[in-house]
Amino acid sequence: MKSIHLIAPSGASLDAKSPLAGIEWLTRQGIDVQNVSCVERVDERFAGADAQRLKELNALAKLPAQSLVMAMRGGYGIHRLLSQIEWEAIANAIQNGLQICGHSDFTAFEMGLLAKTGAITLSGPMLNYDFGCLDDQGQATAPNAWMWQYFQRAVIERQLDCEVQIPQAYLGDKSSNTISGMLWGGNLTVVTSLIGTPYLPSATQTQGGILFLEDVNEHPYRVERMLMQLFDAGILANQSAILLGGFSAYRLYDNDRGYSLQSAIEAIRKRLPSSIPILTDLPFGHQPNKLTLPVGAKATLALSPDGYAIQASW
Repeated sequence: MKSIHLIAPSGASLDAKSPLAGIEWLTRQGIDVQNVSCVERVDERFAGADAQRLKELNALAKLPAQSLVMAMRGGYGIHRLLSQIEWEAIANAIQNGLQICGHSDFTAFEMGLLAKTGAITLSGPMLNYDFGCLDDQGQATAPNAWMWQYFQRAVIERQLDCEVQIPQAYLGDKSSNTISGMLWGGNLTVVTSLIGTPYLPSATQTQGGILFLEDVNEHPYRVERMLMQLFDAGILANQSAILLGGFSAYRLYDNDRGYSLQSAIEAIRKRLPSSIPILTDLPFGHQPNKLTLPVGAKATLALSPDGYAIQASW
């Protein structure tokens, strides 16, 4: 990994220190960080005007073939651009070796590209939170070593191989099995927002897939509501397996009276065909220890009540 080309397609940076800390850390690893000026752009809550961010995305098609692109942060903003993104040109660049990585709001780009072209992207770390890590005093700290290890393997070797050794309570009748399918998904809020649009992969594309989901700042009842929408839209029952990552930074209230994230998962488990396992604790989401997942690649799950392993090559 010799260089990283930054883009800022969504929200403006929430602080000045985080992107600079991330750039400094990556530079210390011997990585040439390019297009750093994008981290300074601000237009209302966005990292630049729509036209600026769209131009930056469409310019990815003209980057050198082996470039690695990383989003600065999520937030919101890509939905505004979807209808004007030059999907085929970017997909052609990916076919020639370009790699593009991000998560959160960047899920909208990844879903749109997959729906329109089938091209593989990386759902993984971004500059600000993952590499521009700050402690409670606002001082730079080292990125998560586990995240960095899996990120490098994904980018350099184009391999995913991870074991989750945590008991699984929502397997349905799949007590032990191996499942293969297209790995796809990302942020639950964003995926749900794309239902009924041309930017969500079709039922034909995702049939028998492995859908992974995560979210942040969403109370479990909101998570349940979105999962219900995915279920009622026929998306969940179209999968071979559902992987749930981190659902972080929410708080429960007195009037929940015992209702929890587990309650939300159980409500979906009761409705979903028992042949489709729901697997939890995927190390992915708005959290330091996150995998880099190849969106659109074929993956294999080996599962048991004691945990599961996920593998992919692309």
